[in-house]
Amino acid sequence: MPRSAGGTTIDGGRPAASGRSTSPLERVTVNLTGRASKALERTVELTGDSKTDSINRALSVYAYIEQVLSEGGSIMVSETPDSPPQKLLIF
Repeated sequence: MPRSAGGTTIDGGRPAASGRSTSPLERVTVNLTGRASKALERTVELTGDSKTDSINRALSVYAYIEQVLSEGGSIMVSETPDSPPQKLLIF
């Protein structure tokens, strides 16, 4: 199960603190919508990560969310420190 604290793994094999994968690389080509392209640029600005690292992390997070939801769980988020947690909805 993906985790992010204390050097545990986020994608089942890659240490969360390092950007290095323990599996072979796979090259893919994707066509991003305008909205996805802007989200990628914003992610790069916020994190300082490369586009490749940002996409890899996004896919790991998305897979984790889908796993939790498919097993009947839910994920709660708070948009600010003072706001109450709300269920994350994926459309």
